[in-house]
Amino acid sequence: MATKTEPTETLPVTIDDVRAARMRIADSIVATPTLVSRTLSELTGATVYLKFENLQFTAAYKERGALNTLLQLPANTPGVIAASAGNHAQGLAYHAKRLGIPATIVMPRNTPIVKVTQTEGHGATVVLEGETFDAAYAHARKLEGEQGLTFVHPFDDARIIAGQGTVALEMLEAVPELDTLVVPIGGGGLISGMSAVARAQDKPIQVIGVQAELYPSMYNRVHGTEMPCAGDTLAEGIAVKEPGGITSTMVSALVDDIVLVSERRLEEAVSLLLQIEKTVVEGAGAAGLAALLAEPGRFKGKTVGIVLCGGNIDPRLLAYVLLRDLARSGRMARLRIRLQDRPGALYKVAQIFDQLSVNILELSHQRIFTNLPAKGLSLDVECETRDRDHLDRLMTALRRAQYEVQLVELA
Repeated sequence: MATKTEPTETLPVTIDDVRAARMRIADSIVATPTLVSRTLSELTGATVYLKFENLQFTAAYKERGALNTLLQLPANTPGVIAASAGNHAQGLAYHAKRLGIPATIVMPRNTPIVKVTQTEGHGATVVLEGETFDAAYAHARKLEGEQGLTFVHPFDDARIIAGQGTVALEMLEAVPELDTLVVPIGGGGLISGMSAVARAQDKPIQVIGVQAELYPSMYNRVHGTEMPCAGDTLAEGIAVKEPGGITSTMVSALVDDIVLVSERRLEEAVSLLLQIEKTVVEGAGAAGLAALLAEPGRFKGKTVGIVLCGGNIDPRLLAYVLLRDLARSGRMARLRIRLQDRPGALYKVAQIFDQLSVNILELSHQRIFTNLPAKGLSLDVECETRDRDHLDRLMTALRRAQYEVQLVELA
């Protein structure tokens, strides 16, 4: 795969813009570490470096662009406004409060209460309007005009893009040998800034974008396709239906390719980062690793930098992701076993679990809503095993004992 080498001087954001942004924001932004992951490197076949942007104060890189924009506003700015239900809202609210600039954030009415509370906790006035982001965005632009506020776009603004590009400056200073950057794409602000930095280096660096399969908006824009953008994705931070105009121009000119990743790969990546690196990331933050898991051949032998762009994930959702990963790996399972409805039937099947040292977590009998005869019953057993081989040995033992058994698979 060839690396793009087009000149960047005519694009809306250049390396000089990013360097200037870094000078502005350096004192108020965490210079997050870029660290090698030996275990993920062994797993993927690449040399994997992780950029821990989930260690920013608001747990996401969005602070960089927000602060760079705020610092360039006129001194008499009466206030800023944005439409966001995610990390942009918190990053803008936090730094606006620090700088003494009133901030208003318009969010859809269905925004989770935890995000509303966190944004208000950073000192912003939260306005709930509409059921979709588009409705919230339209209302924010209306308030912008009515109240004389300055609208701060989450991605389609040269100042935002330049601020986000400082992520790449830090990565390449920490690890000059990086030859590939894998960057999540929502609206395109992060990858636009990072690719401007990558193209200004004195060696070729591939820039690969990553989008969720359910929201291939930038992929559509660049490739002229019309795949739908809809659905419940774990990576809601990059679930953008319409990318920006500025960012589309920069991605088309500077980004080598875009990888689409499945929900299953996103779940796996979130789980691996917690288990291996002991770090919490949201779905969008795990998208880079998900790309390596989905297409290991593309990255094998490369020295790859991955941005863990955010860590704001709902604790209950994280718990579900971890449990589903245990199930997929065979360490947890739900078995459906056909029994005869007679005394001692449950005891006999439980003996097999005991003999193989399998821990039973939950039992569920089904006598009524089943297609079995009246004297039969379906027993669902949720159990804990050591690994897939241990689970296979349990199922073999049950079948040898003349039980009909099937594994209840996950999607």
